Amino acid sequence: MKSNDLEILGKLRQGSPEAFKELFDLYYIPLCTYSLKYCDSFSLAEDVVQDLFIKIWDEKLYLNFDETIGPYLFKSVKNNTLQAAKRKARYQFVEIEKQVNKLIFEEDLDVKYIEEEKKKLYLEIEALPKKCKEVFKAIVLDNLKYKEVASQLGISVNTVKTHHSRALKQLRNVMEIIVLLFFV
Repeated sequence: MKSNDLEILGKLRQGSPEAFKELFDLYYIPLCTYSLKYCDSFSLAEDVVQDLFIKIWDEKLYLNFDETIGPYLFKSVKNNTLQAAKRKARYQFVEIEKQVNKLIFEEDLDVKYIEEEKKKLYLEIEALPKKCKEVFKAIVLDNLKYKEVASQLGISVNTVKTHHSRALKQLRNVMEIIVLLFFV
């Protein structure tokens, strides 16, 4: 792809819109596929890639590249996909929280009930296997990043992710609504 990049970048610098179409055709499918590694929605992946190409064209970013543009495209798609997925997850959490609050108020659940459920949840957290509990508390209660937890506990980031995932699965099975409300 490097020789294609050089050709395309040369044509772009000369102001050729056809060269931009070549760049798009060359990278669009691979970038969408790569984006899917970081999200679960093909439409989100397409949006991320299309937004990147729009930015490249509008801001004439192609003028900043000497030899290849591929590595920049893939890194940008990864970062933009992760950011978009994070925004989407936050939005979904807000919607879930609204729904749970609506249910709570509609059914006149009292504060005592909620407090009892929270106590149950904390008991379930304490019942988690030792490493799962340590990882879960560090991520959820202490708001640490995977990398920080891995460093703190002397384990790999993937091990941290595994423990966190197992803890969430176990807690969701026990008390779905409370876990969604407080820990998603």
